[in-house]
Amino acid sequence: MGQALSIKSCDFHTADNNEEHHTNAISSQHLILRRGQSFIITLNFRAPTHTFLSALKKVALIAQTGEQPSKINKTQAIFPISSLGDRKGWSAAVEERDAQHWTISVTTPVDAVIGCYSLLLRVSGKKQYPLGQFTLLFNPWNRDDAVFLKNEVERAEYVLNQNGFIYLGTADCVQEEPWDFGQFEKDVMDLSLNLLSVDKQVKDWNQPAHVARVVGALLHALKKKSVLPISQTQAAQEGALLYKRRGSVPILRQWLTGQGRAVYETQAWVFAAVVCTVLRCLGIPARVVTTFDSAQGTNGSLLVDEYYNEEGLQNGEGQRGRIWVFQTSVECWMNRPDLSQGYGGWQILHPRAPNGVGVLGSCSLVPVRAVKEGELQLDPAVSELFAAVNASHVVWKCCEDGKLELTNSNRKDVGNCISTKVVGSDRCEDITQNYKYPAGSLQEKEVLERVQKERLKLGKDNGMCPPSCEPQDPLHMLFEASSSIPRGGNGLLSVTLINPTDEDKKVHLVIGAQALYYNGVFAAGLWSQKQFFMLRPNQVLRISTDLSYSCFEQPPPENSFLRVTAMARYSHTSLSCFAQEDMAIGKPNLIIEMPKRATQYQPLTVSVRMHNSLEAPMQNCIISIFGRGLIHREKRYGLGSLWPGSSLHTQFQFTPTHLGLQRLTVEVDCDMFQNLTGYRSVLVVAPEVSV
Repeated sequence: MGQALSIKSCDFHTADNNEEHHTNAISSQHLILRRGQSFIITLNFRAPTHTFLSALKKVALIAQTGEQPSKINKTQAIFPISSLGDRKGWSAAVEERDAQHWTISVTTPVDAVIGCYSLLLRVSGKKQYPLGQFTLLFNPWNRDDAVFLKNEVERAEYVLNQNGFIYLGTADCVQEEPWDFGQFEKDVMDLSLNLLSVDKQVKDWNQPAHVARVVGALLHALKKKSVLPISQTQAAQEGALLYKRRGSVPILRQWLTGQGRAVYETQAWVFAAVVCTVLRCLGIPARVVTTFDSAQGTNGSLLVDEYYNEEGLQNGEGQRGRIWVFQTSVECWMNRPDLSQGYGGWQILHPRAPNGVGVLGSCSLVPVRAVKEGELQLDPAVSELFAAVNASHVVWKCCEDGKLELTNSNRKDVGNCISTKVVGSDRCEDITQNYKYPAGSLQEKEVLERVQKERLKLGKDNGMCPPSCEPQDPLHMLFEASSSIPRGGNGLLSVTLINPTDEDKKVHLVIGAQALYYNGVFAAGLWSQKQFFMLRPNQVLRISTDLSYSCFEQPPPENSFLRVTAMARYSHTSLSCFAQEDMAIGKPNLIIEMPKRATQYQPLTVSVRMHNSLEAPMQNCIISIFGRGLIHREKRYGLGSLWPGSSLHTQFQFTPTHLGLQRLTVEVDCDMFQNLTGYRSVLVVAPEVSV
């Protein structure tokens, strides 16, 4: 009689299960579960079950994943439908039953392998009936999962929130970039799991640390890969589109479907955002962190050399790295049972050069605490990450006779502004204290001394203490600059020179400006000014000057920054003092006006204003508006030209379709610049139901 048992259908109750598992935003059609949590299915039999009771005693469920499911690798589980299930393993129990229906509660292990699963029903140890497929993710809601976050607001931010920010600009002028992580977009789950499938160690997919390393390594490798050859003109056009900086999903699709190109050097910061998207999609809490004035490419050295000519402009670079204006990275949250106690929590994904073990071995996962404490022995990457926020910036002047002259040495400028988005808010949070102790504190001194001893023990350079550049015949210089300069406008520079001696000093002062990209790479020389004067004993002289676009030899390249420098040479010894500041280049202000609340399915009007404060017309202006849950497809409108001193005012109307807090993004492009972006959030509420 048991052989007559057969299944008519299986109801996965997808909508209800996905809501319980916080995955309903991903899909309402495909069952997506979080491990360590039960879900409900209903079996519909073709005939009353009492006709084959003997067969029911041997009914079991099979859950399997991967190309070669195996009990040994934990990629296959066979478990009976019994109320006495294994609480630590796969289990199933009948919750309700009648003649032809069983409603079964299935529970997955909290340490199960993630991925796409097939679920089958086995009868009498032989016949198997496929019931369907589901996807299993990490579970930050389960306190026994390695990625557990105890705060619901943090889970909403670091797992569920698709609207975030990436912080760019400079330490003195932080610029927020609205970013659409889009981890719940229709195909992101499939793209993420396809990416993960490159790794054949499926048995290790139960470990979030392993999965995070795989994601970081593979995306980093793809970032450096040109998928298809294209003409230079087409490259420029597509490069402009790729640099729209709207969100992770289009970039992820391009990288993984073979339809994209390499990410250009000036855009490499988007790597962190895309990695964050994939990690959140898989259930690993993640966030993008920006370090301003970050020492990169140091190989762990705590000295970073920069060379300037006698005109005060950058003249090549040293072998010990470079100071980036900003650098973005990804932190992900998890326990670290593979490390000593105390190293759980936020971990830094740190891609590095392949070390001979393939692409999957080219990404470290470093506890933030290890960087703060300078625990170099924990992972080779700790040395580089520690240097990124603690290195000393050493400036050399290249003299005309070929000699090098030390002009400045400073550790205070590096890694003192580390920022991320505030949980549950659109504000920026400074998390520098997570990475380093307060400057000048006893703890900071102890950590620096321990790192120096460790590097000496490892045979690394002892470049802990920068060379002294205090001359016997001193001249003091203070340098101030505007934090930003409007595109096409003016900024203010101020140099204060102090002669603390009792002798006259003949001073040659050079002030210069150059454009550079955020990764510290020189882009163009723009302007310089020279002055000669005599400083009397104990004299304090303040010199102010305007930095004007009209004086630049050429416009700064798109998405570049200004580095302004002051170099003063004095006395007969040709000694110099040096100072520099980085300035962000501002764009016109985009004003967006819209209500803070709106009603679902009711028209909503938004007003956009922009004033052209430049001295040249903004031609071929195109405005784009987009927002998930607000506008079905992006809308683009040509607005012609905006003349100097003129203002633009336009209105749009759209109908919100999704409830909750939504974000509208407005973007303006023209011949003068791209990516002038503004945003407004609106709370969409359900329409009132008339009685």
